[in-house]
Amino acid sequence: MDNKKTNHLMSPDLMPIPHSEKKISTLGFTFMWVGMAVVLAAFAIGGAGVQEISLIWVVLGTLLGTILIGLAITVTADIGIEHGISFPVYMRAPFGTIGTHFPSVVRGVAASMWFGINTFFGSTAINGILNILIGFDNWFVCYILFALFQLFNTALGIKAVEKFADLAAPIIILIGVWMYFTLAGTATEQGRDVWSWVESPVTGGAAFTAFVVVVVGNMGYWATLAADISSISRFIKAPKHERNWIKRNKGALVGSLVALPLTQTFIVVLGAVSYIAVSNFDPVVALQESASGLVLGILLLMIVLAQWSTNVSANIVPAATIFSNVGGPKLPFWAGVFIAGLVGTVIQPWSVFNLLIPVLLIAAAILSVIVGIIFADYYLLRKRRMNVYDLYKQGGQFRYDGGINWAGIISWVIGSVFAYTFSTYSFFVGFGIGALCYYLLAKHWYFKKHPQAEIDNPSDEEYLGITVGRDWVVGERFVEEKLGKKTGTEGPTQKIDA
Repeated sequence: MDNKKTNHLMSPDLMPIPHSEKKISTLGFTFMWVGMAVVLAAFAIGGAGVQEISLIWVVLGTLLGTILIGLAITVTADIGIEHGISFPVYMRAPFGTIGTHFPSVVRGVAASMWFGINTFFGSTAINGILNILIGFDNWFVCYILFALFQLFNTALGIKAVEKFADLAAPIIILIGVWMYFTLAGTATEQGRDVWSWVESPVTGGAAFTAFVVVVVGNMGYWATLAADISSISRFIKAPKHERNWIKRNKGALVGSLVALPLTQTFIVVLGAVSYIAVSNFDPVVALQESASGLVLGILLLMIVLAQWSTNVSANIVPAATIFSNVGGPKLPFWAGVFIAGLVGTVIQPWSVFNLLIPVLLIAAAILSVIVGIIFADYYLLRKRRMNVYDLYKQGGQFRYDGGINWAGIISWVIGSVFAYTFSTYSFFVGFGIGALCYYLLAKHWYFKKHPQAEIDNPSDEEYLGITVGRDWVVGERFVEEKLGKKTGTEGPTQKIDA
C-alpha cells in the first residue's frame, strides 16, 4: 500500500462524488449553462462573422458549432456522471499519474486567459461607470482592482456577493433584448438591414471557409468544457442502474444541447448587430453608443456582474484547482487562485481580444485532440469501464513509465500539429487524429506493455459506477453498510485505501 499521508493523488478535492452528493438537477444544469454562456467575448464571433457573410449564416454556423460541441461535452460528461471523478483524475488513464498535468495545465492556462478577457470587459465597464460618476478614466487601474477583487473573493470564499453576481446572467439576457432592438433600430436608420447587410461579402469557397470559421470558432470557445466537463458533471443527478445512455445523461444533454446553443447564439447575434450598427463589436462600446446617464451606468454594472459570475465558476476555480493539484499539498487552493490571475494578466487579454478568432482556432486545435483521446480511451478502449481504484494508487496500473502514458502524449503532439496545420477545421482534424492515433498506439503497443484491468477483464460489476449502482469510495470515505442503508447506496461499493 502507498502511504496515504504522502499520496498526492488523494487530494480531498479529487475524491469520487457518491450518488448522495450529486445535487445538480437537469434544470439546475440548464440554468448553470445560461450563466456560463453569457460571456460577452462571444460578441467577437458575431462581429467578425458579418464582415464576410450575412447574419443568418452566422446564426446557422453558431447553432451548428454549439450543437456539435454540446454533443462532445455530453459525451465526456458521462465520465463524471458514471464514476463521479473529475477531469485531472480521469486524465491519469490516458496520460498517466504524472502525464495528467500536461493537459491539465493547458486547460488551466486557457481558463486563466478567459479570466483575463472577461476581467478586461468588466474593467472597461467599471471605467465607464466611474467616468459617468466622477470623471475618472483609467481602465487599467480598474482592471487591476477588479482582478484582485475577484481573486480575493474566490480565495476567501465570499459566497453571498458571488450568488448576487449570479443574478446578472438572466438580467444580461434582458439587457441583450433591449440592446438588439435599440442597435437594430440604429442600423435601420443608416439603411442597414441587420439580417442581410455584410461589410465585405464573399462568395463560393471563401464564403464556405468564413462559415466554417464561425462553426469552429464557437467550438473552440467551449473546447475547454468538452475536455473537463467531468469536473462539473460528477455533481449532476442521474438514475442508478440506468443502462440507457440517453436517459442516464439527460441532465447533461438538455443543458449542453439546448441551453448552450440558444444562449451562445443570442450573444453572437448581439455582437453582429453591434458591429452593423456602430462598427464595433465590443459590448461596452456598443452600450456607450446606445445609452447614456443613469441607464448606461446600470447596464455597465450588469456587465461587470456577468463577467464576475462567469469568471468564478468557469475560469478561476477550475484553473486554481488544476494549479493546486500540480503543485501538490505545498500549493494550497488560494495560491492557485492568484497564479490563475497572474497568468491571465500576463497574456495581456486586451491584446488577445483583438485576435480572438485565431486564438479560438488554436485553442480548438490543442484541446480537440484531448477530447478525441478521451473519447478513444473511455468509449472505444475501456467501454466506459474504469479501474477507479488504481487512479488513486501511486504504483497502480496508471503509473505506466515513470507516471507517463506515452501513447497519450505522442497522440496529443501528432494531433495538435495536424489540427494547427489545418486550423480552419482544427476541431474536427484534432479530434479525429487524436482519437485514431491514441486508439492504435494504446491498443496495439502501450497497453500490451501495461495491461489495463478493465480492458483485460471487461466486467460491468467490477468496473462500472452508477450503472450498476456503485459508489466508488476512496480513502477514509467509506460506506458503513454494503447496501447503503445510511447513505442511500443500493449497489456495490469499493473501499479504496491507496
